[in-house]
Amino acid sequence: MDARNFIKVGMSAERTLVVPVERTVGHFVSGMPFVYATPMMILEMEMTSGDAIRASLQPGWVTVGTEVDIRHLAAALVGATVRTTAKVVAVERRVIRFEVEAFEGTRRLGEGRHARGLVNVEMFNKRLGA
Repeated sequence: MDARNFIKVGMSAERTLVVPVERTVGHFVSGMPFVYATPMMILEMEMTSGDAIRASLQPGWVTVGTEVDIRHLAAALVGATVRTTAKVVAVERRVIRFEVEAFEGTRRLGEGRHARGLVNVEMFNKRLGA
């Protein structure tokens, strides 16, 4: 399957999250501040990227994260409303590349690039013996 046949540059999505305690550094690491954790911001960026293209995938196909290059620029407190965006910037045969950003209001919290690989779930599970 060739993603270039159905995924187009410019496809995009946006997600909004109110930061819960469970997504803070302090929740995971004793003594750390209760601010939005970098891995949780990256998770939201990955999920937003998946949202941008999911409707275009054929049944039985998904995308999985394969690369992240993210900068966490500013902290966000519990209760902050974080908006995450993802936009397709390149499509290869089996790889879709995104620009991703996270904001609290107009303040940029994070930015970077993310790639997702096109996977046939049945074949993937067989290869892994699942």
